Amino acid sequence: MDGRKMDLTKNSIVEYIKSMEIKNKSMKTLEITNIIEILEIAKKAIKEEDVITIKDISNRPLHSISIYQDPDNINIAIILYALSKIIERTHYRELPGWEKFEKTYEEAINNALIALKRKDIAVYRSQIDGIKEGVDKLSGHLKDYIEEIFRKASINKGSRIYEHGLSMEKAAKILGITLWELNGYVGQTGISEVNLTYTLDIKKRIKNAEEIFER
Repeated sequence: MDGRKMDLTKNSIVEYIKSMEIKNKSMKTLEITNIIEILEIAKKAIKEEDVITIKDISNRPLHSISIYQDPDNINIAIILYALSKIIERTHYRELPGWEKFEKTYEEAINNALIALKRKDIAVYRSQIDGIKEGVDKLSGHLKDYIEEIFRKASINKGSRIYEHGLSMEKAAKILGITLWELNGYVGQTGISEVNLTYTLDIKKRIKNAEEIFER
């Protein structure tokens, strides 16, 4: 009897692991599809300098971030929001280094999209990281301005993730910003003042997850 119970337990564990692997695989496929759609829209909007669309599409990964806190969705949300602000500030184009940086982000978005369609995640990530590396290579006022925009983009997305149900401490941690920065931004933008450890109830989290799968 003990031997049979042990076998049943082992089989149950194996079946559970297999089911989780299937779930993780489908989730991964879902996220790839979602990010491809985001990049397709972003690529066109960047070419047309449609900053409103770029800013709007930067919010699309928020549901996934609030549930999974995965770096891919976090990076794309921050980068697209930052690019909407950068493109909006047309006077940056007069500064030394602008043309090279513009070429960097346009090529990176295009190459990242191609890589993701091929399911080459490593190349996709290197292309997205290349945008931030392009900022590091800048100098002078342009570098200072764009670094500040990226910092504020992280704070902005932190506040939006907080709205989606993560605690303020968790949102600050995954965005790489301080709690003080996030709390100050939340206060300025009029997001409802609640306890810092507030999280959505389980029903709302389930609803968020269902919305992702319904896309």
